[in-house]
Amino acid sequence: MARTRIGTRADITGILSLQEKNLFSNLTEKERETGFVTTPFTTNQIREIIKQNGIFIAENDDNGIVAYAFAGNWKYFEQWEIFNVMISRFPKLSFEGHPISTENSFQYGPVCIDRGYRGKGLLNLIFEEMRLEFVKKYPISMTFINKVNIISEKAHTKKLGWKIIDEFEFNNNSYIGLAFDMKKSVL
Repeated sequence: MARTRIGTRADITGILSLQEKNLFSNLTEKERETGFVTTPFTTNQIREIIKQNGIFIAENDDNGIVAYAFAGNWKYFEQWEIFNVMISRFPKLSFEGHPISTENSFQYGPVCIDRGYRGKGLLNLIFEEMRLEFVKKYPISMTFINKVNIISEKAHTKKLGWKIIDEFEFNNNSYIGLAFDMKKSVL
């Protein structure tokens, strides 16, 4: 099994390599059925999230990166328009009786797991690594999933216990917005 930890600058090449192998635009329709990531990150964007302790990785016995998960404050994610759409929806959203805001929540994702490591519990391990770091600052985690990414939706709602609290359209795609109580362990 793989080991999880907070990512460092030394991990950037491995993160970019895993991203390339799983980027929606690089996959066939058949390959997309097993999951994909849609947001391509640049080296500079990864460096910036590393400064926030906001990237978590899993590495195999050969120290190869087999998974990553991003997490960060809304200021970081505002550089992509879809996150501004999400933030604009916060005033009408709540989760377990609490209003959603940029102060009490953060953006989790994307998460990417190498095909050979999927379905083996790695999602829970890398998510728990992130949760333990971010629960120090935030009670609620937020994310979105493209409705066509059924594998990701099932993994997050069934394996991790995320709750769907929103649906929205962006750039001719349909998305679900999800929330998670950061006090809950997933292990």
